[in-house]
Amino acid sequence: MDHFCYHGDTLFCEDVSLSHIAQQVGTPFYCYSEATLLHHLAVFGEAFAGYPHLVCYSVKANSNLAVLDALVRHGAGLDVVSGGELFRGQKVGCAANKMVFSGVGKREDEIRAALQAGILMFNVESVAELHRINRVAGEMGLKAPVALRVNPDVDAKTHPHISTGLRRNKFGIPFGKALQVYRQAQRMPHLQVIGLDCHIGSQVTTINPFVEALKRVMELLKQLRGEGIPIRYLDLGGGLGIPYGQEESKIPPHPSLYAGALLQELQGSDLTLILEPGRVIVGNAGIFVVRVEYIKEGEEKNFIVTDGGMNDMMRPALYDAYHTILPVQRHFSDDEMVADVVGPICESSDFFARERLLPRFEEGDLLAVRSTGAYGFTMSSNYNSRPRVAEVMVRGGAFQVIRRRETLEQLVENEALFAPLAGEGV
Repeated sequence: MDHFCYHGDTLFCEDVSLSHIAQQVGTPFYCYSEATLLHHLAVFGEAFAGYPHLVCYSVKANSNLAVLDALVRHGAGLDVVSGGELFRGQKVGCAANKMVFSGVGKREDEIRAALQAGILMFNVESVAELHRINRVAGEMGLKAPVALRVNPDVDAKTHPHISTGLRRNKFGIPFGKALQVYRQAQRMPHLQVIGLDCHIGSQVTTINPFVEALKRVMELLKQLRGEGIPIRYLDLGGGLGIPYGQEESKIPPHPSLYAGALLQELQGSDLTLILEPGRVIVGNAGIFVVRVEYIKEGEEKNFIVTDGGMNDMMRPALYDAYHTILPVQRHFSDDEMVADVVGPICESSDFFARERLLPRFEEGDLLAVRSTGAYGFTMSSNYNSRPRVAEVMVRGGAFQVIRRRETLEQLVENEALFAPLAGEGV
């Protein structure tokens, strides 16, 4: 469920017209519905009601402070993968004991910052990382709480670029070596082994891979406890998919079905479950609004050229991802055209849709690219020296700019000319 719908022939976010926002803010911009965001968080959390759990929203999906603040105020913890994301969590007042630190390449300064903050635990990805965390914690006179991320070698049947649970992926410790590495961790003087972590990928649209991975890690858990290794937390990551449109062959399962399948496997367990949803919380809570600059009718193809580009929204270029595209203002016409919706970037991969049957748009029309709340702005860049776009949040009948559009001066403010060396001519 989301709160983007037509009132008459105008697309609204909650009770605010997107045309009105465009007039006030300009285009392109991202728009988030706070009501949708919080509804998704509530539905996800309620699905696990009755079992000890902590929902740690995956910050990488959308890291805007207003998004994080809304989620944290309504009980969410955070899953962070960098010192920057940890800093954002601290800025919005997330309790440190509701934050977990994941990721394969944690730097020493990031480990120190997380230990100083007092996070719940690190999800450790390698033996080398175990040694680093042990050393840094020892230098600080602390014991670092850790879980090992175990790679269960389960195929999540998702896009190769977002699969993380196979042996060939860079993530986690191979399942066959996990017991041995846990024994090493248990012997390290400055580590406190408290958890087991498993994450198989993103945009997973069936329940079976989750259940298969859980069954494997539960076998490992029995071995660990049999050796006196006190596992208290089971972190099952995120990965539950959302419907994007026609590219999906299956509608992803509702969170209640997902939770039911997992809890069936956890009957009788005394673990605290940690879940790291990202896309399923924020993906359909956001849209990307662009303006049509040109209609280019070619001999073989038609192109709708917009003022938004792949630097603003990378998913189609990265994954050939499908996003539904809607007119912000519907026209009273049955006239349609097959066209590619593209941007101004000097790359052939700069597109939002290919060979799409769409209304016959005109220059100046507004388009809404749906389901862009996750991995939209957070993946954007300044490629082609394009300032990053504005972000807006709607609450009922009001909206607020939650990130101002970058200016050209801001684009270059951290750059400097190479000053002439002594003795060189100017």
